[in-house]
Amino acid sequence: MRRGIAATALVATLALAATACGGDTKGDGGETKAGGELSGTVTWWDTSNDAEKASFQKIAEAFTAKHPKVTVKYVNVPYGDAQNKVKNAFSSGADAPDVIRADVGWVADLASLGYLDEVPADQAKKVDAEFLPQAAASGRFDGKTYAVPQVIDTLGLFYNKKMLADAGVQPPKTLEELKTAAAAIKAKSGKTGLYLRGDDSYWFLPFIYGEGGDLVDAKTKTVTVDNAAGVKGFKAARDLVTSGAAVTNATDGWTNMQTAFKSGEVAMMINGPWAVADSYAGEQFKDKSNLGVAAVPAGSVKAGAPQGGHDLAVYAGSKNTAAAHAFVEYMTSQEVQVQSAKELSLLPTRTAAYEQPDVKNSEMVQFFKPAVDKAVERAWIPENGSLFEPLKVEYTKAVTGTSSPEDAAKAAGAEFRKILKGWK
Repeated sequence: MRRGIAATALVATLALAATACGGDTKGDGGETKAGGELSGTVTWWDTSNDAEKASFQKIAEAFTAKHPKVTVKYVNVPYGDAQNKVKNAFSSGADAPDVIRADVGWVADLASLGYLDEVPADQAKKVDAEFLPQAAASGRFDGKTYAVPQVIDTLGLFYNKKMLADAGVQPPKTLEELKTAAAAIKAKSGKTGLYLRGDDSYWFLPFIYGEGGDLVDAKTKTVTVDNAAGVKGFKAARDLVTSGAAVTNATDGWTNMQTAFKSGEVAMMINGPWAVADSYAGEQFKDKSNLGVAAVPAGSVKAGAPQGGHDLAVYAGSKNTAAAHAFVEYMTSQEVQVQSAKELSLLPTRTAAYEQPDVKNSEMVQFFKPAVDKAVERAWIPENGSLFEPLKVEYTKAVTGTSSPEDAAKAAGAEFRKILKGWK
């Protein structure tokens, strides 16, 4: 609470200083209005991966073609370090970026602490009218809009078409079918069916959703990760490893997973659209048509994958909010979203973008869009991001066998209740 108050005080001080210097002023509606042509520097912290960052840097720096007096300072921040780095920068105000690319699970937390500038009223209305509703929801907190959705995503089953065809199997629709397919692949090629990422709890979500469960019930303020469905979710993930259908690793999961899949050491992996560009770079997918994507295999209850994505937000302490909000509007424009879909197979958040030829003609986007429409929306609560670290610890223990599924679920529930004060 103190940190939020401190941030608010900082914003007020900066606003007064800007007014005294004849800079930007705030309109009655809270919209930042520039006194003239946009100018100055906009620093953007981007969390995109190695396969995406060059494209995003080029797109970001092209903002100057529209606003020649604005300089864009592009900084790529590794996703795994970004949440803490952003909060530390915003808390101190030292060397903080003007704009951040925030995981959808971070927005409510950052907004609750007073770190984010509210999206100008006219821009917020466009978000409500022109963006996918489930994407727009991730940028709201306490009835106000603090971020604009840049990309939306979910998880799918990536598979090597040739390896599955050689083994005489189809893309599995259930976890039981996955185990059967993996056995056939092993018999045919000696290779493992699936790489299961074991060091990131986001990859646990399809398993708990597949058993009809969820991490929490925000409406009743109840922790549900340790109920019967939660235990079944941990068991389902562990069973893939003990059955031999999957291999996993407790560290550096992204690199290990991508390397194994691209080289043909495994036939399948669970991943999202952000992995498409990198996967195409692998020797197995020089012929891009060899890469297939299907829905995440269902558990005993249903198929369920999480809604993910990234939003762009402006720091409340920015000294250049007018240019920063204009930059966000540009980076989430239909033109830019179509370009990102074409170059990187990333899913637009603007509804109309899906009618554009470059989006319609993208096989990966056309697969992932229906998957996104069916994805499970997470609880947009300030503590959302904080839950994933203790969940990661217990998920890793469960899939690697250092803890039983029952103990992992119980320990995760206990840690959740420490974070969610007063929840059942």
